[in-house]
Amino acid sequence: MRVIVVGAGIGGLAVAVGLRQAGVDVQILERAERVRAHGSGLSLFRNGFRALDAIGIGEQVRATAGTAVAVHQSGTRSRDGSWLTRMGPASTNDVRVIDRADLHRILLASVAPDSIRTGAVVASVTATSVVLDTGEHLFADVIVGADGLRSAVRTSAFDDPGVRDSGYGAWRAITTRPVATDTAGESVGRGARFGIAPLADGRVYWFACVSTPPGSSPAGDAAMEEVRRRFGHWHQPIEEILDATDPASVSYLPIEELAAPLASFVSGRRVLIGDAAHAMTPNLGQGANLAIEDAATLATLLIAAAKHNNELPAVLARYDALRRRRTQRIARQARVLGAVMQASHPVTATLRDLAMRSVHARAVDSRVRAVTSWSPPTA
Repeated sequence: MRVIVVGAGIGGLAVAVGLRQAGVDVQILERAERVRAHGSGLSLFRNGFRALDAIGIGEQVRATAGTAVAVHQSGTRSRDGSWLTRMGPASTNDVRVIDRADLHRILLASVAPDSIRTGAVVASVTATSVVLDTGEHLFADVIVGADGLRSAVRTSAFDDPGVRDSGYGAWRAITTRPVATDTAGESVGRGARFGIAPLADGRVYWFACVSTPPGSSPAGDAAMEEVRRRFGHWHQPIEEILDATDPASVSYLPIEELAAPLASFVSGRRVLIGDAAHAMTPNLGQGANLAIEDAATLATLLIAAAKHNNELPAVLARYDALRRRRTQRIARQARVLGAVMQASHPVTATLRDLAMRSVHARAVDSRVRAVTSWSPPTA
């Protein structure tokens, strides 16, 4: 079996890692001239680690992510620091925050260097081949679209719904030095929120999310000044976190998602994973976790197909059945949560805060379990 993976991000590398360990012939196509990850933090939940275990690198990632940070309080606060909701240890004990670049490096080191072709720009995808912008055709038994939100594979081979702007965006960075904090979670205001996620080494991944009109990109040299203007007067340790951040490391990301759910993640022998299949808002912290789930599921099914000569259409149909409902449900939940958390009208923001104060930690834990309860399929 020959598999072509389009995209060398977390999902694409993860499926290649899983397939390579079983001896499947994999080629990864990356449009950039050099494979690299932009640094920011991401949270790995128990479902993400189960998927990493399934492709054989869970322990390596755990060693890099370190032990769980001693977070004594986690949940959602108001801008003055008063707690609106709290999360119990059942929700936080298994979570690790890792630098995205570190996870990407582990994945990259786990694939054969000669399996990655950089500078490979996909022009279109046929039933059996990837067509590059040079006119070259690359043939495969299975073509995996792991090329992100603006997937060339999705555009070429699927009924593409396009991309929707959420109406908000986020500045993101990781502090350059440790910041003493034993709390994690988000703080909310009107049309704004600030998130804190400590890493094992004491540094803090943070994001500052604000409602913005579509197309705006308040980044660049003035990014930190804008973050300070909006959030510097909020409760500590927000100001301390900003003081510990190199302004040059702050990046801005408009929050976008698929405009509508796909009818299928499979078209013939072409299959989508990660953001190419179900790009969602980051409000549940599940984007990378679900991409790795996709990768582990697809790798498991394709390996079994190669061993037992299973019919590929049936195998890919099972992948779609296993992945589409779950990921699209979580995408809907993330969209609704984002709208609630970004409430900007004084009345709706006040109602949000009152409602959140009435939610018990056990209810929060139950919702987290519903999202993170996942195990890889049996072949």
